[in-house]
Amino acid sequence: MENENEVMGEEEEEDKELEEVGEEEREEVEEEAKEIWEEVKDETEKWTPKTKLGKMVKEGKITDIKQIFESGLKIKEPEIVDFLLPDLKQELILIGGTPGKGGGIQRRVVRRTARVHASGKRMSFSVLSVIGNENGYLGIGFGKSDDTKKAIAQAINKAKKNIFPIVRGCGSWYCACKRPHSIPFSVKGKKGSVRVTLLPAPRGLGLCAQDEIKKIFRLAGIKDIRMNSFGNTGARINFIYGVEDALKSLIRLKIRQEDYENKGIAIGSIE
Repeated sequence: MENENEVMGEEEEEDKELEEVGEEEREEVEEEAKEIWEEVKDETEKWTPKTKLGKMVKEGKITDIKQIFESGLKIKEPEIVDFLLPDLKQELILIGGTPGKGGGIQRRVVRRTARVHASGKRMSFSVLSVIGNENGYLGIGFGKSDDTKKAIAQAINKAKKNIFPIVRGCGSWYCACKRPHSIPFSVKGKKGSVRVTLLPAPRGLGLCAQDEIKKIFRLAGIKDIRMNSFGNTGARINFIYGVEDALKSLIRLKIRQEDYENKGIAIGSIE
């Protein structure tokens, strides 16, 4: 019994050490992300556009990002988003993991992948970034590189290029307050084996979702929502993209004019 207790005590100590290492690594990566975020903002002022859309934004012909989505133009330069949405915020999703000896996985921001060659191991680092202005705009990007900073920068830039407007409203019959605090309709999304259903929620309910998924809804400006998920939701990246697919499906819906008034529907930012 004493030996068993000693072994269990050692395993608990090792798990605590892993948790401490995971938290330290997370803080370091988040600090790096903040530094990269500030560097990108500084570079925006010195930005020289290369595309036609970028030149129009720089010259002041396009002053609102809504004009870009209405015209159907594609954003190919991340600086365009920085220029039109200066109040963007950024979050990193926990997609990596280290198995503990006591069972379970210690989630981490960076996912490491090792490839074995004749010359030795080659490491690559993957990061998933979510950006938004907490007021109707959201973008998700995946970055992969042999260096952590490069992976973070790549993920942030891709998230900016993938930004899209969020359709918000009050679709819950419990509420009917006609304010854009939730989503107006139930929608479904899919990625790989993961299937997601997003449901409108009454005002004050909050975000009924996993902690990492809550980051997406907060940055999108959604305050109340419910969701159901099916499939291998442990595949975190597919789970995130499944939620993104569901939110994008709201844009593709044909909305009647009376629903705009009855459900308080708003697309994009609200002043």
